Amino acid sequence: MDRRELAPLIDHTVLGPETTMADVEDVLDDAAEYATNACVPPCYLEGATEYAPEVTVATVVGFPHGNHHPDVKRHEAVTAWQTGADELDVVINVGRLKAGEDEALTAELQELTAAVPIPVKVILETPLLTDGEIRRGCAVALEADAAMVKTATGFSDGGATTEDVDLMSEYLPVKASGGISTYEAAIGMIDAGAERIGTSSGVGILRTVTSGGDSG
Repeated sequence: MDRRELAPLIDHTVLGPETTMADVEDVLDDAAEYATNACVPPCYLEGATEYAPEVTVATVVGFPHGNHHPDVKRHEAVTAWQTGADELDVVINVGRLKAGEDEALTAELQELTAAVPIPVKVILETPLLTDGEIRRGCAVALEADAAMVKTATGFSDGGATTEDVDLMSEYLPVKASGGISTYEAAIGMIDAGAERIGTSSGVGILRTVTSGGDSG
């Protein structure tokens, strides 16, 4: 896969607790130069969309644990959309998922997706889940009319695996995120079924790709 094919599949990400607006601007500069998307903290969203209106910008909702009150998550989502977000990455309530409260999860996500006209990716936090829980989370996201499911926030132990991506792709398009820092890892996720890659190493990955598509 050459650089021009891979770049639009990458959400170049900066979501750490010490992130500053200067960090966001650096990511946006890179995203504009390399034609990737960007994923930035909601507190910097207004500045980000003004700084780089040509970049597709996602932000996060209920991040990083997902156990915000449903009304708060819905308000976050609407505020982000109104502020200029092109896409939303929403963390599922992992505790409710593990407790088997699928109806409550579906209702929460349905209300959120209905409140915004932009794509919603549901983050399952797969390192914390069994295969059965991943399947149930994907089924909830599908029923709630989410656009994609996403593996992980990167804030729990572990990250994306090709096995999880393969399983999740049975339900919805997948964004693989968490621990992806090399071209080989990104391509492995894409080969497993991922249609988007979330990584803070987006530019580093693209810099290793020649025009012919080989790394190195």
